[in-house]
Amino acid sequence: MLQTTKAIILRTTAYGDTSLIVSAYTERYGLQQYMVKGARKSSKKGSSMSTMLQPAAIVELVVYHNELKQLQLVKELKWAVVYQQVMHSIHRNAVALYMIELLTKTLRQPETNEELYAFIEDSLCLLDQCDAAVVANLPLFFSLKLAAMLGFRIDDDKPDGICFLDLQAGSFDTEPPIHGMYLDAALSQVAFELMQQDNAVTLYRIKLNQQQRRELLQGFIHFFQYHVADFGRLKTVQVLQEVLG
Repeated sequence: MLQTTKAIILRTTAYGDTSLIVSAYTERYGLQQYMVKGARKSSKKGSSMSTMLQPAAIVELVVYHNELKQLQLVKELKWAVVYQQVMHSIHRNAVALYMIELLTKTLRQPETNEELYAFIEDSLCLLDQCDAAVVANLPLFFSLKLAAMLGFRIDDDKPDGICFLDLQAGSFDTEPPIHGMYLDAALSQVAFELMQQDNAVTLYRIKLNQQQRRELLQGFIHFFQYHVADFGRLKTVQVLQEVLG
């Protein structure tokens, strides 16, 4: 049965001489795998499809959807959102690719979650339009909010005074844990401030230097590694840190 859905492209794999297998997070069906025939043809149509199937692209798909099949077939695709900067700005593209890799590591089941889809799409659209101060802090905000939406949020019930964020327990405490997997008091305070932001638009208010941003991001990645089975390492982090500084 033909169905239409918006989708965020996560990754592609070559299949045969001219086709692609596409992993995408869709608005209607959650995580899905699609066959896109002719996407690698050396033709104008093939080139156009390849451009629309880059990681982080937001497209509208017309698909043959069968819940009994693991691989669905794409009949048509077109842009749902046309970026102005994400695909061309080194800084914004580095953030987008980090966000996409984080999604590929954490999204495992084809479950519909329209709220999660909206959060991801809104984050990518904001990345395309926001100023540099928001771009730099967006990976931190996105990581925290994604964890919360996936069900292992950090408890923001923070005691008064000096506190430490325990990355294993996902909570703040007045004493550092003995296991060593925690953020120091200064970084814990920043993490708490990030968690209080309801919208990424306000991220410009949080002033961080290069070292703080790097240590926070590494801490959040450790949090994911502890809470997500077979999470592994993220390949995009080094480039992200070099680009954002």
